[in-house]
Amino acid sequence: MKMWSHFFTSRLLILLTFFQIFVPVYPIGVNYGTTADNLPPPKEVAQFLRENTIIDRIKIFDMNTEIIKAFANTGIYVTVTVPNGDIPSLKDNAKAEQWVKEKIKPYYPDTKIRYIAVGNEILHWGTPDIIDSLVPAMVTIHKALLKAGMSDIKVTTPHSLGIMVSSDPPSSGAFRPGWDVGIIKPMLQFLQESNSAFMVNPYPYFGYSPGNDSYCLFRPTPGFVDKVTGKKYDNMFDSLMDAIYSAMKKLGFADVPIVVGETGWPSLGEPWLTWVNADNAKSYNDGMIKKSTSKVGTPLMPGKNFEIYIFALFNENQKPGSLAERNFGLFRPDLTEVYDIGVLNGTTPKRRSHDGPAASPSELVGGGSPSGGSGGVSGGSDSGESQSKADDKTPYGSSSGHTYDPPALITTVVICGVVALMI
Repeated sequence: MKMWSHFFTSRLLILLTFFQIFVPVYPIGVNYGTTADNLPPPKEVAQFLRENTIIDRIKIFDMNTEIIKAFANTGIYVTVTVPNGDIPSLKDNAKAEQWVKEKIKPYYPDTKIRYIAVGNEILHWGTPDIIDSLVPAMVTIHKALLKAGMSDIKVTTPHSLGIMVSSDPPSSGAFRPGWDVGIIKPMLQFLQESNSAFMVNPYPYFGYSPGNDSYCLFRPTPGFVDKVTGKKYDNMFDSLMDAIYSAMKKLGFADVPIVVGETGWPSLGEPWLTWVNADNAKSYNDGMIKKSTSKVGTPLMPGKNFEIYIFALFNENQKPGSLAERNFGLFRPDLTEVYDIGVLNGTTPKRRSHDGPAASPSELVGGGSPSGGSGGVSGGSDSGESQSKADDKTPYGSSSGHTYDPPALITTVVICGVVALMI
């Protein structure tokens, strides 16, 4: 009996090691904004995400040390944000080194800091001084990280799609003149050389118009064909991502990875915002989860597995602007789901969510070619986060996805493997 027990245990260890090596881990990220007076303490949030969800990375909009420390030893990746106003001073090598020494080194590697986001949507909201300082500051912070022995922390900066002068059709994608060669091209060169990623904030929500809900929400639609490439698009997210890719390719940097720093859909808004409801928020964010786990990619980037950060973790009751701005969260402050998109891992019972508002009346099948909507802006805390997203007017997009449940797949394969070993 002992021999059998030893045999079984050894085989099980081999099997578990195999899964640690070969089973893919799909990134599910969220933006952890804190513009609210009713949120749970960061330690409670970190414990909840680690124990009860499949979320494995967060992005914060500042250098909140309480949050950074709370995620130590959780295995959850953290992206931190340099306040917009600090950027000009960080062009100086000595100041960048001091900043890294004070703001990053004390918490690393206990906290798995993945990216340092230098500001937030600087080209959209920044002053000329901050815009001109952006790329130099990114370079000096990267050098400071290398000097401090933290080469695995990458430097990037999030962009609203206000950087685009054209995005429809995707093949026409191009960055705004002046920014394209003067700022974005050297930025892409830096990201390429430092093995980092180009971070963008696409919001199909702001591209909504009556009749294109299905196209925005990953629901069945005939879509349209880009006549230049011959590629078919059945959702706005794919269209926007390929427009960004086309713009990068025109500058010679199609190989730089694209990370979705923010995207989302609110679950509650003013009565006249008929497309803002829990059903639509669930449809969109469920599509985003599938997009980030299916490795389907887009028509121009097939097979790509995008790192995506959904906006947002919580509803934030102190955000300025419309009611919708305060209701982008996947969770309420009491850690109950606003709607279920499968991010809970099943270790605790799911508490019943409150009913959402009525669904949009314009659920059309067959949205045709998308109209040029409006661009997305970010939300969050106190690092110079963008103002109301409704003020941003630029074209946008969304994505398709296959139903795919990595935890269920892994569980099934593990059970089959254990049975096979026992035979």
